[in-house]
Amino acid sequence: MPENHPFELPVFYLPYPARLNPNVEGARAHARVWAKEMGMLDAPAEEGGVIWDEAELDRHDYGLLCAYTHPDCDAPALDLVTDWYVWVFFFDDHFLDAFKRTRDMQGAKAYLDRIPLFMPLDLSEPPQPENPVELGLVDLWRRTAPSMSMGWRRRFLESTINLLFESLWELTNITTDRVANPIEYIEMRRKVGGAPWSAGIVEYAVGAEVPDAVAGERPLEVLRDTFSDAVHLRNDLFSYEREVTDEGENANAVLVFERFLGMGTQQAANLVNDILTSRLHQFENTTLTELPILAADRRLSPAEQTAIALYAKGLQDWQAGGHEWHMRSSRYMNDAAQRVLGGPSGIGTGAARISLSGLKQHAREPFRQVGPMTLPEIHLPYELRLNPLLDQARRHGEEWAAAMGFLAPDPALPGSGLWDREQFLGFDFAICSAGIAPEAEQAELDTSADWLAWGTYGDDYYPAVFGRGRNLAPAIAQHRRLLEFLPLDLGPTPAPANPIEKGLADLWRRTAAQFDERARAEFKDTVTVMVESWLWELHSENQNRVPDPVDYVEMRRRTFGSDLTMALARLKAGREIPDAVFRSRPIRAMETAAMDQSCLLNDLFSYRKETEFEGQIANAVTIVEEYLGCGPVEAMEVVNALMTARVEQFQFIAENDLPPVVAELDLDADARRALDAYVLSLRDWNAAILNWHRVTARYDDDKLRPLMMAGPGAAGGSRDFPKSAPLEAEAPKEFRLPATATAGLRPPSWRDYLPARRDSADPAPVATTNPTIAAIMRR
Repeated sequence: MPENHPFELPVFYLPYPARLNPNVEGARAHARVWAKEMGMLDAPAEEGGVIWDEAELDRHDYGLLCAYTHPDCDAPALDLVTDWYVWVFFFDDHFLDAFKRTRDMQGAKAYLDRIPLFMPLDLSEPPQPENPVELGLVDLWRRTAPSMSMGWRRRFLESTINLLFESLWELTNITTDRVANPIEYIEMRRKVGGAPWSAGIVEYAVGAEVPDAVAGERPLEVLRDTFSDAVHLRNDLFSYEREVTDEGENANAVLVFERFLGMGTQQAANLVNDILTSRLHQFENTTLTELPILAADRRLSPAEQTAIALYAKGLQDWQAGGHEWHMRSSRYMNDAAQRVLGGPSGIGTGAARISLSGLKQHAREPFRQVGPMTLPEIHLPYELRLNPLLDQARRHGEEWAAAMGFLAPDPALPGSGLWDREQFLGFDFAICSAGIAPEAEQAELDTSADWLAWGTYGDDYYPAVFGRGRNLAPAIAQHRRLLEFLPLDLGPTPAPANPIEKGLADLWRRTAAQFDERARAEFKDTVTVMVESWLWELHSENQNRVPDPVDYVEMRRRTFGSDLTMALARLKAGREIPDAVFRSRPIRAMETAAMDQSCLLNDLFSYRKETEFEGQIANAVTIVEEYLGCGPVEAMEVVNALMTARVEQFQFIAENDLPPVVAELDLDADARRALDAYVLSLRDWNAAILNWHRVTARYDDDKLRPLMMAGPGAAGGSRDFPKSAPLEAEAPKEFRLPATATAGLRPPSWRDYLPARRDSADPAPVATTNPTIAAIMRR
């Protein structure tokens, strides 16, 4: 370990070469002049002195940062991009001096409340600026926004608000001496760290906006989020010494893993680097395997596909250049750069391990023998309340499942009969609904149980019918069909062709009729999200790929149907609770904390079923095994610790973060009662799901092997499928690919894109002119 440093920098995965914009010196000179004009240089600090002087600005060298991260843009664009980064880093240092160190929460909020006023979407005149941050933002918005679309302005405003306002989350943790749990940290660091904001700058710099119609689709969101997480985790490694040792901050991934896993600083730093590497692999996997599917499915034009490609390339350039800048800026611990980049690279070294990490994700053997597992003690201090109408809901559920074709093969319904009656009764979805909705009337309780049955049947149906991802085109066609059964106007739908369609058609009309058009659209989104997540599962299974841990947690909320079941309570409560409450960070954080507790709980109970009998690898226990290099017992303990941390976070938010929201929005007595009832419904949700896992037969060790060997009625699917159902569905003509187009397709390998590793930390080569990119930017 280097002397006087907390740890040695790990070996980084650097798949893209850094390049330097030839306009770097002009950007440096421009930044000095602009910062002086905006009043940032010599701005007074709270305890005397100044926040920045010109020497300090030169040491940070934001011109070099932007020249590395945006190597292809012209001089005027580079000047503007550099000004944006001068502004955002000045904000960070000023906020630290004025509010973080003084613990001034009230002043911080008043300061932040004014910021969005200086980014009017309609380009109207903003208020008079009162400090260098406001003055700089007025100038930057006037120079940037007119050349960008309304869609970009909205996205960039949102990311800027997140970047600035979520600084209060960091301040709250500092004042309470609280270190976040890993899931919370990654989620919040993405907002406070500013990389989503940087992704918006990339769109400007490369002269190509992400098409607004697909900006919210999963592949584009994953590109943005993996880029963001990699940038932030890299920054946490370089800035640990300054932030944790010198400034007393506790929002740093290395510290988070030190505290959560009880490991040493060096070991925690290595783990952070492993996750950073995994996020980069996820970026590459999404770009190579998901973007082409999105482009075909949404029929994107060549120009739109080119824009997305330029955006992805811009994010790659930023990753490479950002690392290069961290090696040189005075803000960071980087005197070990020569050793890290030029050290040994033989077999057995950290460099070899990092290089092989992408390939290793595809190498886990399915159908591993697990045997009976003893689950750890689960912490959930919530009382279980059961609806007294449970017995009738059970009777209704059995009749409904039979009518939909879930319980017996029907020649008229391909895919019917995945379960039999005995299995369905053992699953006991009604008892789960009776805990989720303990005060519901009979019709509402019945509908809730039917949604659980339908979602579980669909989760079993997709891998059985579509061959665990081998038949993705028919699965996409089925997805499109399901969307036709969700008309917002409750109008006519196609005739159902299988149990999934038949069940959805019935449930949609029974449920959506209770909501107004706006609530109906929100509920449709939750159904769509869950169904789309089944495609993601097929896609991952087809690659035999252990999911990236961050991507898995976020997608697990969808595959588990969390949004759907929670939406029933949220929409009911929403008649009395203002939308601003549901949009607030505390409520959103409570919802995701509750989701993660139950999703991870399901992974504990289903680990043996999925691993040994179904050959699945998308399970939190499996992911922890792979990333920590531990056995299943230790992995289960880690997963259980994450569940406990999420429960504790839920309680912390309810006690500390939610009351200020109530006060700020001045909720009346009815709204407060409705909000209390909603928070209670989230606790009921967790308690009900834990109780269901304890009583259902779906995961019983003594029944797993007989059920799995039985074939069609297996709990969670089987390796075979009923003879009455087609093994492969015919894809519509417009989705069929010629045989030559799919020949030789395989999961991407690190060998395909890993460049030769440089032997020193010499400055990157100056970017050469790219005529194509220059022409696009001019256009």
